[in-house]
Amino acid sequence: MRGIFVTGTGTEVGKSVVAASVCAALAERGKRVATFKPAVTGLDAPSGDWPPDHELLAAVANAGQSPAEVAPHRFGPPLSPHYAAELAGEAIEPALLVAAARAAGARSEALVCEGVGGLLVPITTGYLVRDLAVDLALPVVVAATAGLGTINHTLLTLEAARAAGLGVAAVVMTPWPAEPAAIELSNRATIERLAAVPVSGLPPTEPCSLAAAGRALPLDDWL
Repeated sequence: MRGIFVTGTGTEVGKSVVAASVCAALAERGKRVATFKPAVTGLDAPSGDWPPDHELLAAVANAGQSPAEVAPHRFGPPLSPHYAAELAGEAIEPALLVAAARAAGARSEALVCEGVGGLLVPITTGYLVRDLAVDLALPVVVAATAGLGTINHTLLTLEAARAAGLGVAAVVMTPWPAEPAAIELSNRATIERLAAVPVSGLPPTEPCSLAAAGRALPLDDWL
């Protein structure tokens, strides 16, 4: 199965934008792209101009998936999936998640899987986002912010990924400004040097320009 697993250094770091940009750019190339996210939470919270993650991913991928097929579990409160499921009285079965993701990948040329929050977020009490990445055996792309604090958060995420035997394809800083400040340039170079990983920047984008943003990423190196 070809594809990538997009995770983040935490919440609200641009993970969904990175995943959607990759889907849109690959679809623009004529690739049949499927996508998968094990759970979406926070649907009760307003998202501004951006649709919910599962709707966004379904719209930019082109393997004919519905939003419900992209994310089999959907919850209103902005909580960790394991707690949101507990409050909803819903069971999340890891084996079914793996099977659904693999089935989507089997029907496409590339699968873009997006995690929930960071790698160590529990999907269930005994199954982390990292466990799903391990089961799917996809290279990891880490979405990170560009400013203060990102060195520590990113290096910890990379350490957690590599400790589980995951291959890390890249770090993507988002949004990457057209004229980055000195600290942003330093953060990018420092992470690249200390972690021995390629670091790219995803320019600011809107839902209508995701493919253009995705063209800035070295997708051929990841897939």
